[in-house]
Amino acid sequence: MDRRELIQSLATAAAASLAAGGAEESAQAQAKSQPPAQSEGKPAAPAPGAQPVNLHEFEALARKRITRMAYDYIAGGGADEVTLRRNRESFDQIRLKPRVLRDVSKLDARTELLGQAFDFPILLAPTAYHKLVHAEGEIATARGAAAAQATLTVSSFATVAIEKIAASTKGPLWFQLYCQPDREFTRDLIHRAEAAGCKALVVTVDTPVGPVRDREARVKFELPKGMEMENLRGLVAKTGADDRRHMRMYSAVLDPTLTWDTVNWIRAQTKVPVILKGILAPEDARQAAESGAAAIIVSNHGARNLDTSPATIEALPRAAEAVQGRVPLLMDGGVRRGTDVMKALALGASAVLIGRPYLWGLGSYGADGVAQVVNMLRTEFEVAMALCGVTSVGQINREVLWQ
Repeated sequence: MDRRELIQSLATAAAASLAAGGAEESAQAQAKSQPPAQSEGKPAAPAPGAQPVNLHEFEALARKRITRMAYDYIAGGGADEVTLRRNRESFDQIRLKPRVLRDVSKLDARTELLGQAFDFPILLAPTAYHKLVHAEGEIATARGAAAAQATLTVSSFATVAIEKIAASTKGPLWFQLYCQPDREFTRDLIHRAEAAGCKALVVTVDTPVGPVRDREARVKFELPKGMEMENLRGLVAKTGADDRRHMRMYSAVLDPTLTWDTVNWIRAQTKVPVILKGILAPEDARQAAESGAAAIIVSNHGARNLDTSPATIEALPRAAEAVQGRVPLLMDGGVRRGTDVMKALALGASAVLIGRPYLWGLGSYGADGVAQVVNMLRTEFEVAMALCGVTSVGQINREVLWQ
């Protein structure tokens, strides 16, 4: 090769190298502009402008539309979030048993609980501070729940008063109670809920102190100016403390003296059924059944309290064995698919409750988003019924599980 040919060869190689480098930079830039790839088996976020097709996608959409503080408050769990992850992993590890050649042309998802009729065994769990994700707060939630024919459990920590929520909807309501250190205030709150037409009182029993929640600490969670717990208005001034962040161990709005005697006192204050929420240990489930509770909600508080406690779907069978059918069991925590509802009913639950998913719906599309989430989960549940060869809720038992 002479000198001229050598120079020409080197120039050609340099041009090829520059072209390759440019292509690589272009590919890297394009990759950076795309959303990160989902891990195997996880649903991708909806494309821009597309409607979510499952509850996971509602979370991805809501995350773009609500504040970072609101998202971390809702999505977060206790401490290292071991139980938060386990709530989902434990559902995923349970297998359903498909059955074939059965007439599933007519499905009946109706059920009855505490003398109340439900079109399907899915309720809305109590969650706090709905105005964090939507301007109308719990009023929009109540309207969405009613549109989907679902019962909403209103939180003591709602950002709209129970009377206003009840006046805004014809849908059925339950009321969740955090028993207050001030028993007179607690009694008045019970009577307010009853007067508003709430059909059951759900007493949260698993939060005598404020839990450790790292995500809340990192974002320094507090209610925005102008937003408050409307049902507890006046209580903070009366107790002389303001603990909206719930970050201290003892709180003005949580009662560390709550005992079985307190539950008996609460039952004496109301005519509606009293449900105990937050029971995991079979010993506590047994005592709740013996003490006169109308029902039990097997719950780990959405994995927001004691980290490394069991997933609720793990605790449910033990609670069912302890109760022996004396009172109905409900459960919450980690329900994201209709197949999860199927598994919970197979392991002893009469119904399930969802929390975070309907908040993602509320943050995405308001009342319509709440209705979409409920209807989506209901449809998935009915599909699971058909593919497991059962046509009514009463037929669901351990036989639908692959064991």
